[in-house]
Amino acid sequence: MKNFYFLVLFCCLQFIAAAQPVIGFTPVITSGLTSPVDIANAGDGTNRLFIVQQNGIIKIDSAGVLLSTPFLDVSSIVLYDGGERGLLSLAFHPGYATNRYFFIYYSDASGNVTVAQYRTSAVNPDVADPASGKILINIPKPFTNHNGGKLNFGPDGNLYFGTGDGGSGGDPNNNAQNGHSLLGKMIRLNVDNFTTPPYFTVPASNPFVGSSTVYDSIYALGLRNPWRWSFDKLTGDMWIADVGQDLHEEVNFRTPANMSGVNYGWRCYEGLQAYNLSACGASPALNKVFPIFEYGHTADSGYVIAGGYVYRGAEFPALQGYYMCCDEETTNGWLIKSDGFGGWNVREQNDFPTNTCSFGEAEDGTLYALSITGKLFKIIVTGVLPVNLLSFTATNANGKDILQWAIASSPSLKKFEIQQSTNGTFFISLDSVPALTGTDNRYQYASKYPVSGTRYYRLKIISDNGVADYSSIVKLEDNVSSRITIVHNSAGQFEITTPYALNAINIINTNGELLMRYGTIAAGTQTIDLGHLPSGTYIVQCISGKTENFKIIN
Repeated sequence: MKNFYFLVLFCCLQFIAAAQPVIGFTPVITSGLTSPVDIANAGDGTNRLFIVQQNGIIKIDSAGVLLSTPFLDVSSIVLYDGGERGLLSLAFHPGYATNRYFFIYYSDASGNVTVAQYRTSAVNPDVADPASGKILINIPKPFTNHNGGKLNFGPDGNLYFGTGDGGSGGDPNNNAQNGHSLLGKMIRLNVDNFTTPPYFTVPASNPFVGSSTVYDSIYALGLRNPWRWSFDKLTGDMWIADVGQDLHEEVNFRTPANMSGVNYGWRCYEGLQAYNLSACGASPALNKVFPIFEYGHTADSGYVIAGGYVYRGAEFPALQGYYMCCDEETTNGWLIKSDGFGGWNVREQNDFPTNTCSFGEAEDGTLYALSITGKLFKIIVTGVLPVNLLSFTATNANGKDILQWAIASSPSLKKFEIQQSTNGTFFISLDSVPALTGTDNRYQYASKYPVSGTRYYRLKIISDNGVADYSSIVKLEDNVSSRITIVHNSAGQFEITTPYALNAINIINTNGELLMRYGTIAAGTQTIDLGHLPSGTYIVQCISGKTENFKIIN
């Protein structure tokens, strides 16, 4: 075995803010829709929007005009009871422009989750044939709620859909962790077989093909109720907004290289917090991942998350690359974008349309927001927030934490909220600091009482108009010199043990080139294999609130 030596270096964190877009909502349709819940485009060059109503009817918006004749009416076979059941989603086959096939997701007369194939008329592109329906999959449900409900075709041409855990509260049947249940899962199917039952095949590359403990069609496990989720049309990244139980709403992010076969944790975990670990030791997938963003159940934040899309349109460059989500029961929404260093910049805005339940993406990348009250809005950029925060650091002196930050002059600034977390994701507000009116733009805040253990801080920067940005996160803990360890094991691998979650682990050579990257690492031990790399000196960079560099010499 080769000998390896580790040198721990600590870097101070400095946050350099970037200009942030402020979004607005232009009404497109304000009448004529009943309980709309999803938007899809056909990818056929027409740029039409197809609006799914929960009552079983799909309508077409053509250049801002709602066509009077429905595209599809399957209300006679859909169970819509005013709750979570009904016609929930629509997705067009990647070859729709020539083959005319599309797919719907709905609750059947028994309340079962159903995915079916339909076809558009050969003579009228604005009308589908309701008699062309063929059921691909039907999943019995024990309760009325948590139906999931979003269909998306992936960059690989396969059909993906997320199912809820079956309902009730707390997943009493442990469906999400049960590999022999299709509930609480992300399912992936190839649906190119239009004429022969069962009208789908399981891709050979599905992660559990051949497993005796997990069904072949399952792509990922551990979801509670992924009501709305999406792919980034540019990168293929998967964004899942998963509705929480009692405390947290969450957003999960996976790149194409690390989305297959993962376990999102429910019911073992709600967000980063343990929820029910009674049966988690026998979980069929050990590759658990945790959310990149969550918010707590409060009257200020909300209670039901609705996921959106990453903006990839050309009309608003300032919005490029931002993921959007919101809370359905409040008017709060969030824009999320990678900070380029393994973390995330998050901005909150509190003027989203009332009861926004879903988002949609047009062929040209334009984004839309949909209110369950029957209104469709185009999402626009109304301005850009100025650069505010120049630096943000945290230290401990005499048992109390000292936060210091500096800003560029900003006359629109109202105040800072000091927020603290024990896990780096779920934050509570401790106090607020009003914006200074003079020329001094340096701030300091000291905790009111002695603190210890692991804690994270961030600033919520609130402008006069109510728009809020979040700073990057800084972390403090006791005995920092021993918080991460690296061991070279007998199998020729490295075991990196961390007592707290990491945003990423990077393997870097001495030229500063990134050779390997591991995203979102939970607390515990992560095993990596560098056996394919030539002998030399490498940096293992562990990124969290602070950046720790381990210099490896072999």
